[in-house]
Amino acid sequence: MRARSAPACTGTFEPISAQDFVDAMNPAWNLGNTLDAVEDEGDWNNPPVQDYTFDDVIAAGFKGVRIPITWAYHFVSESPDWTVDPEWLQRVEDVVDMAVSRGLPTIVNVHHDSWIWADVSLDDAHIDMIEERFYQLWYQIGQKLGCKSQLLAFEPLNEPAGSTQEHAQEYNKMNEIFLKALKDAGGLNSQRVVTLVGLNMDAGKTSQWFEPPTINFTNPWALQYHYYSPYDFIFSAWGKTIWGSDNDKTALDTDLSIMRNNFTNIPLIIGEYAASPVATETAARWKWLDYFVRAAVKYNTPTVLWDNGNDFLDRSTHTWHDRSAIDIITNATAGIANSLADSTVDPNADTQWTSAYVFHEVGDGVGEQSLPFIFNGNSVVSIFTIEGDELLEDDYSISDDSITLSAEFLSQYFSTDGAPGVKGEVLVSFSAGADLGIQIVQWDTPILGTTSASLFSVQGSDLYIPIEWAGLSKPATVKIMRRDGTIVFDDWTQWLGPLQQGRATYSNQWNWDDSNLIVALSAISTIASTNQTTWFEWEFYPRVPGNTVNYTLNT
Repeated sequence: MRARSAPACTGTFEPISAQDFVDAMNPAWNLGNTLDAVEDEGDWNNPPVQDYTFDDVIAAGFKGVRIPITWAYHFVSESPDWTVDPEWLQRVEDVVDMAVSRGLPTIVNVHHDSWIWADVSLDDAHIDMIEERFYQLWYQIGQKLGCKSQLLAFEPLNEPAGSTQEHAQEYNKMNEIFLKALKDAGGLNSQRVVTLVGLNMDAGKTSQWFEPPTINFTNPWALQYHYYSPYDFIFSAWGKTIWGSDNDKTALDTDLSIMRNNFTNIPLIIGEYAASPVATETAARWKWLDYFVRAAVKYNTPTVLWDNGNDFLDRSTHTWHDRSAIDIITNATAGIANSLADSTVDPNADTQWTSAYVFHEVGDGVGEQSLPFIFNGNSVVSIFTIEGDELLEDDYSISDDSITLSAEFLSQYFSTDGAPGVKGEVLVSFSAGADLGIQIVQWDTPILGTTSASLFSVQGSDLYIPIEWAGLSKPATVKIMRRDGTIVFDDWTQWLGPLQQGRATYSNQWNWDDSNLIVALSAISTIASTNQTTWFEWEFYPRVPGNTVNYTLNT
């Protein structure tokens, strides 16, 4: 190993317990899809980070950050040294300084390397070489950042890949290699907080197989895991756009309680979670975020919101895509009751309603609309339009469980023959908790630019179907069926509720952009392998009969 001198540290370092560290950063935020981008910062959907991003995060109420970093494409030598490009190390230090200088407790990690070169579960994995590179990487990170204050913490490896106890045991060993590298690197690293990880950073596998390091080390440590559950709701799979039943809440609570009960005396932190505005229905998303954060507080587990830049903070415009969601998170963390828009919770429902929107169908007369709310002990203080005009007494009324907007007020936005689209928004302020933005939407059935194609003609690439939006500019889901009446993807969904049977999965099989519905290449390939005419029923919000369009791929 090439000798590297230990840093001589100046400045102050005030030792802190792992529990105090994770508590101080709660709630926290992830700088996602940035320094962790493959292959380099800026290669994914975000520009290089600027210092003002952290000002935006602080202003929103977040108290700490996690900075995911992918190192794989920044090595300038191979075995045995695995030297990291000094310019990349400097860029990492610069970004860390942006956060730490603002008083933000900050976690730095090794991120997508977990599947690029550090995957011990592969049949041809060279374990000795992985361990060597892992040690050398953390030795260099430890040297570069070893003199930072107690506000900087380290995390060894994001979501280690694998599925077996053997894989888990290897990552337990890598936690020890990580600690040894930090100790050998010198500086203040042996006093620094670390957040150790288990297999996949999954609660179940971590509970089952994680073992604390047995080597002699002095770092205060917490245990980090991630939470994206239920999968089908969080990732918009199989048409699940509903969340909030008693069973849903019990399942979430149970997940977090199992982790806490398995590690009763160890500080825990959920380093990633999210319910994205891109892929989830708004009222259901708000309910999930509120319940999740409160459950995490209940089990003394601070949280770090995952944000890829498309989901929550638009870093170029300094705006949050769903500011109400951010306010729900910060208030729930502080133990303040949020009022919430209500929505369908029955998984067997055949339509879905939501109070996060005021929907009006083109062709209908304009009448008053009552929106059910979960007030949670709060009262409505005021309602403003997005332009800043306060609604008057005649514009709305309040009952024990709903807010009713008058026909006269809604007539400012809706008409029988008006053009569809998002017409406005009202912001409801309550006596405590988050303000909620309710969008006002006139809708009609969208129009496709084409309704069919030859399967042969579209093979080999994603299929783009031109669409003229007529309300919210996003689909809810798509049902995909073969000519013979069978389900193309996941035929077990036939046993789910009417809004989920035969539905495909967002991103993996379908997507959209400003002017197209998109069928993913992976879905096209599966359909081609069956060589049957296939029918798509695209569904939109509101999820009610008639708000669908059909498309056919003919053989």
